[in-house]
Amino acid sequence: MPKSQVRKKKLYTAPSDIRPAVAEASKKPSPTWLPATAVILIVVGIAWLVIYYLSSQAYPVASWRYWNLAVGFGCMVASLGILSRWR
Repeated sequence: MPKSQVRKKKLYTAPSDIRPAVAEASKKPSPTWLPATAVILIVVGIAWLVIYYLSSQAYPVASWRYWNLAVGFGCMVASLGILSRWR
């Protein structure tokens, strides 16, 4: 029995009028404050959580109770959002 031929699919190439706009946007470097802000937010978030647990939930803000966890994790999630914009 004869073997069937394997068909090769052509690779998709974007139209030439769209491609230059995408290339220009990707070449723009991110500002220098962006990674610094992200690192600061990570450090603040971790420090907030460590202080909260080591102080037996008395510090940084005792009246917030478990919302202190939201602040600490919120800082870290915000830093991930900032780092997603880094090029």
